[in-house]
Amino acid sequence: MTLRPVRLEPIFVPRIWGARNLAPLFPEMKSLREPIGEVWLTGNDCRLADGPFAGEKLGDAWPCMDEELAGKRTRRDKSFPVLVKFLFPEDRLSVQVHPDDEYAAKNEAAAGGVGKTEMWYVIAARPGAEVRVGLQESTTREAFRRAIAEGNAEEHVERIAVRAGDAIFVPAGTVHTIGPGMILCEIQENSDLTYRVFDYNRRTPEGKLRELHVEKAMDVIRFGKQQGGKVAQAQDGDSSPEVATLADCPYFAVVKHSISESRHMVKPKGRLEIIVILEGRGKLCTNLGDARIEYAPAEAWIIPAAARDCVYDPEEATTLLSIAVP
Repeated sequence: MTLRPVRLEPIFVPRIWGARNLAPLFPEMKSLREPIGEVWLTGNDCRLADGPFAGEKLGDAWPCMDEELAGKRTRRDKSFPVLVKFLFPEDRLSVQVHPDDEYAAKNEAAAGGVGKTEMWYVIAARPGAEVRVGLQESTTREAFRRAIAEGNAEEHVERIAVRAGDAIFVPAGTVHTIGPGMILCEIQENSDLTYRVFDYNRRTPEGKLRELHVEKAMDVIRFGKQQGGKVAQAQDGDSSPEVATLADCPYFAVVKHSISESRHMVKPKGRLEIIVILEGRGKLCTNLGDARIEYAPAEAWIIPAAARDCVYDPEEATTLLSIAVP
């Protein structure tokens, strides 16, 4: 099998809170008939665009990948471990929370049994855009349950103004919601378990109120001192101000790279890596002997675990996220 970086085809997912214009990431997608809220880049149904598994869905190809591609530490008897998305909110998302792995394994086996810790990188934001992450430390279980019943749950969640370049970490058990007017890249455990506690009385296309999951949410919500919020972007050495660590947790490690000239990067040995191009064009190649491959905005690439060195030659100033999979 010839090892080389492999591009993934995105999947566009309609959401009630989504946008009808996906520019600038997808400039051709304007005046859409239905709002698109999420673009999945590493979902089980995303197809591999080229390479030895060309045309196959990631969920089908993943169990068949060898260690040189997938790495030694990743489990291939389960879904691909990290789900990367673009989010396009043009309305508020529900006030919600995600379970951790322990709770999901015990109570959500039929839904995959995996919890959801996530982070967001803000690609673009209009003035006034905000998210809410983490309950106020003084909020008690009783007070929050009462707020849910009264329809003002979001007032107990800390407000965070956002602008392009910000990063937000949201560990499992953290109540949160996302406001309109931004584009996010979300990196998360590969789970779609969401417990809504309030949804602004929105209805489905069939006219029914969207389902809430208050009792499950109350089981998993973290009260008291919170662990999520805006990330202080640690620069990786004084000599590399264009490299910033955004997250490093048991589920993923995320580093932002700003590249304006040819850059040689050494990736973690033996770990599969996902590259998401946020802006810019150019070429990349690895030490595996592959030809130089053209990259463009809004693309997601799998960099094989066996690759140690990556060289990026930008034709335009490039911003990308590298996501190491444990």
